[in-house]
Amino acid sequence: MNYTSFNKNEEFFVDMQRCIGCKACEMACAECETNGHETLIHVNYVDRAATIQTTVQVCMHCDDPVCANVCPADAISKDENGIVHTANTERCIGCSNCVMACPFGVPKKEESYDLMMKCTMCYDRTSVGKKPMCATVCPSGALFYGTREEIKEMRPNSSPINTFIFGKETVNTKVNIMMPKGSTELIIY
Repeated sequence: MNYTSFNKNEEFFVDMQRCIGCKACEMACAECETNGHETLIHVNYVDRAATIQTTVQVCMHCDDPVCANVCPADAISKDENGIVHTANTERCIGCSNCVMACPFGVPKKEESYDLMMKCTMCYDRTSVGKKPMCATVCPSGALFYGTREEIKEMRPNSSPINTFIFGKETVNTKVNIMMPKGSTELIIY
């Protein structure tokens, strides 16, 4: 496959407040043949007892991916485009270190495969200039794949951020979360 058409100007943006819980993203992801017809994106309830608010969970593709750093089998890799890939099936030993280490709670161990699986930002699509499946079907615009200029025009009262503070740790990511205008980071307690 030729990966030279990856558009470095396009980025992934997630606007949590716009998620309506329709799960179209999950269904589109599950239709992808490259992930064994398993969904690698997850829609979760914020607090089901108190609200119907949902949020979408995608891999944030960390600049320094802790999931890859804690893998004793060197099964998780990050490529030159910043995509952190699902565990290599020939190397993954199913230890779940990556599952426990991810500050965003993204990797899931698929017991039926004894393998860690997670969002790869539809690398088979984005590497050839197409948009991720989830972003193409999201009816509310909670998921968007495009340029910063496009998202700025679409969301003039929001700012994309990709810096997250977990205690004393700073995590920078390839994926952006939309926050109130002027925000530069998200502090998670």
